[in-house]
Amino acid sequence: MSVITTKDGTSIFYKDWGPKTAQPIVFHHGWPLSADDWDNQMLYFVGKGYRVIAHDRRGHGRSAQVSDGHDMDHYAADVAAVVEHLDLRSAVHIGHSTGGGEAVHYVAQHGQRLGRVAKLVLIGAVPPIMVKTPANPGGLPIEVFDGLRKELAANRAQFYLDFAGGPFYSFNRSGAKPMPGVIQNWWRQAMMGSAKAHYEGIKAFSETDFTEDLKVINVPTLVMHGDDDQIVPIAASALLSAKLVKKATLKVYEGFPHGMCTTHADTVNPDLLAFVETSGKAAVA
Repeated sequence: MSVITTKDGTSIFYKDWGPKTAQPIVFHHGWPLSADDWDNQMLYFVGKGYRVIAHDRRGHGRSAQVSDGHDMDHYAADVAAVVEHLDLRSAVHIGHSTGGGEAVHYVAQHGQRLGRVAKLVLIGAVPPIMVKTPANPGGLPIEVFDGLRKELAANRAQFYLDFAGGPFYSFNRSGAKPMPGVIQNWWRQAMMGSAKAHYEGIKAFSETDFTEDLKVINVPTLVMHGDDDQIVPIAASALLSAKLVKKATLKVYEGFPHGMCTTHADTVNPDLLAFVETSGKAAVA
């Protein structure tokens, strides 16, 4: 199993597929999942000749279930450790949901400064900030996230089934056809992780303010969001982030859910490829 050990002694699992000389694409998964949530995209891009990398966030999937460090600073530092270990250059970073916040924080605080990032993609991502504050009146009330914590602590297994079977993929919409395999795979990934990491991660994805990170990012950035996203409402996320990033392109998908990378991969993947290949592939020496 491919793992690295960070400076604070945390073991981080990662996948690394494809030619080592090809342009790397780094995938950042959402809460409370694992690198496996990107299997469709990783297979697609490795088939196009790219090098694809995805890690399990600390406390998630196959990474160590440590007690501490479940915050964006540690998440981004863990990504930096994987990137440095693999010596990834000219990388495209693609983040979904919480992974979008992680990717933004990594690019702004680590990757861009070291010249390792070529492009950034945010899909259904949490920035600029999810929770409602005086400076963010369009955010979600803190009671929403308190409710998530309460349900997780009471019965995590049932909560995750209901979450995947309902709003995450918009399977709760009239006329929707739930996909049992997708729901079960979401549940499988979630239950692999640490309840403590998932509980504390709610604060990380909902209360972290990425505004200043977004302002300093100067690599080409694609912001993708479904307008039926019930988990990260588009008005307080993508529409604001696209205005804060200097070189951002906003792409809104009518009727797409939060989990659109799975339910609509046949649309998402070609759009990602078109963005990645805008200036052609960059070979890595």
